[in-house]
This record gives sequence, C-alpha cells and structure tokens, in this order.
Amino acid sequence: MTALDTRPRTAESAGEVVTEFFTRYRAHDVNAMTDLCAINAAFSYVPVELWGKQRVLRGDGTVGTIGKPLWTGLINSFPNLTNTVRTITANDEGDVVVEADIAGTQQLAWGLIAPAGKDYSEPHLFVFHVGADLLIDSITAYWNDAGISQQLGHNEVD
Repeated sequence: MTALDTRPRTAESAGEVVTEFFTRYRAHDVNAMTDLCAINAAFSYVPVELWGKQRVLRGDGTVGTIGKPLWTGLINSFPNLTNTVRTITANDEGDVVVEADIAGTQQLAWGLIAPAGKDYSEPHLFVFHVGADLLIDSITAYWNDAGISQQLGHNEVD
C-alpha cells in the first residue's frame, strides 16, 4: 500500500488502506499512518478547537501540518490511546466511512484539559477518500467533544 501500488482502486482496496491506517494508529506509529496519505492530504477534525491567549487553533489543514501534530499530541497525552473499528463501508470511488470508538486514559494536559488520570471512550465517524494511487487524500472526523471533556472531568462554562 504505497504510491507504487499497482492494484486498481476498488471498494475492497480502499477499505484495506483505511483498515491499515487504523492498525497503525493503534500501534501509535504516526509516521506509518502518514505514509498511507498523499503528500497534501486534506485533514479536518471538525470538533477540534483549542483556544489560546491570542489565537484559536482548529483541526483543519493537511495531514502533515495539522493531522500529524494532533495525533502525536493525542498519543503523548493518552499513552494507551486505542481505537476499535465498528464498521467500514467503502465504494469504488474511494470513499470510505468508518465508525470507530476512540479511547484512552489522560496522563498529560490536552488543550485546556488538565490531566486527572481519567478515561474516555467516544464514538467517532471518519470519512476518508482514497485516491487512485491507493493513498488517502482526505480525512474528516466527527465526534461529541463535550462528551470527551465531561468524561475527563473538564466541564467548562462560557
């Protein structure tokens, strides 16, 4: 599953690429995850919004500029971070939809959430696109960020 892969893109091959992505995610191998992605793969973790003193960081950009640092930070903050894939649905155009539970125990600060050693487990919906070269060229994810914050004991009121 590299840029030199000569298999045609089918629903099956696109699903295999995304399955391998989640396997590498469970292994905490961020470099191997990004190896499955096109150089400028689009990235959008819709609920991500980290407020700082002078700026707001959002989870939109590319895998290299936003995805890789975000995944690395998550794994550092949640050293036992894992995913359980519930369903994968793919088509011959390279669209792959994944329902997965992401879970972990917080050991370091994550955004504004101080570490309290608490666990979270939250269902996520991922929408991938796998290009004709069998590289992921788009990742979008959705989840209930308030649910994660609550499980981690961070109940912020505006």
